[in-house]
Amino acid sequence: MGKENIFFLSVWIILGNIFATFSSDPELTTTTVFVNSTVTGTPLATTSEWITDYTDIVTKFSLRTVDIPDEDMCHIVAGRPETIKECQFNSETQTFVVIHGWTVTGMFESWVPKLVSALYERVPSANVIVVDWLTRANQHYPTSAAYTKLVGRDVAKFVTWIQKELQLPWDRLHLLGYSLGAHVAGIAGDLTDHKISRITGLDPAGPTFENADNQFTLSRDDAQFVDVLHTNTRGSPDRSIGIQRPVGHIDIYPNGGTFQPGCDIQNTLMGIALEGIKGLQNMDQLIKCSHERSIHLFIDSLLNTQQQSLAYRCNSREAFNKGIWATTSTRSACPAVPRCTSRLVI
Repeated sequence: MGKENIFFLSVWIILGNIFATFSSDPELTTTTVFVNSTVTGTPLATTSEWITDYTDIVTKFSLRTVDIPDEDMCHIVAGRPETIKECQFNSETQTFVVIHGWTVTGMFESWVPKLVSALYERVPSANVIVVDWLTRANQHYPTSAAYTKLVGRDVAKFVTWIQKELQLPWDRLHLLGYSLGAHVAGIAGDLTDHKISRITGLDPAGPTFENADNQFTLSRDDAQFVDVLHTNTRGSPDRSIGIQRPVGHIDIYPNGGTFQPGCDIQNTLMGIALEGIKGLQNMDQLIKCSHERSIHLFIDSLLNTQQQSLAYRCNSREAFNKGIWATTSTRSACPAVPRCTSRLVI
């Protein structure tokens, strides 16, 4: 594991500890949930009644609009069908559910409204629901990682409730999760009583998940189609910020998946400095630049349909590192997002 990667991971954890120190979560005194590579977590009770009990849902679900993509203007509440009408949910179209990851600030990151706007530009009539689990995501990383199980249950309850309430076709439901949010989406997909159409994992978190059981992580069993972008896998297993192993029907590793161009310390500090005082709020870009690149690559695939990124099949990672593609006669180009082969290194 390189010194630079140890530095990134250490700063990432230190920043989280600093911010988490000032956060307070009453659940911490009453709930202990384990999700890691050494302790086998005990699945939460899943009797037939649990999924219709909405009294313990802590997570919030906001239907964002194309006009105001950066604000939670209307919340849909499971068990309260009147909120569906109040938020003007369109039952005749596609529904996207966006799930954020761990946060050191306790606030939504700047990529959230950008992804919301891109989804609306691609499907103007869609519903874009943003999942808010900030109170649980703004804890020490191991605690937030453990909470993915509870948040996954909340999401499973919500999508099952709204599907049954409106008789929504399951093939119109698409979950998109970033970092820890990718595992939340996977857990939700595993718990629903019907296969979700699609889950997109945007650099699923690595620490505590690399060797965890599939029921506690995103996996190809969680939806009819699971596509994954890996953009920050540098380091030894379970120490890289993004998960290294393939977890979907298709796993894409842009630029090899380890580290992304322009995310070195010098370039990142220069970008922060150019922002002046405002740049201080982007200090976490030192750690998450490559991690968050997964989101921006996905956004690019939504917006630039006429000039999509291309991927070429390589026979192995070693071949990729040497710049050797498949032979000319068998080489095939395809859009890098969302699908082509089972595993692409581009």
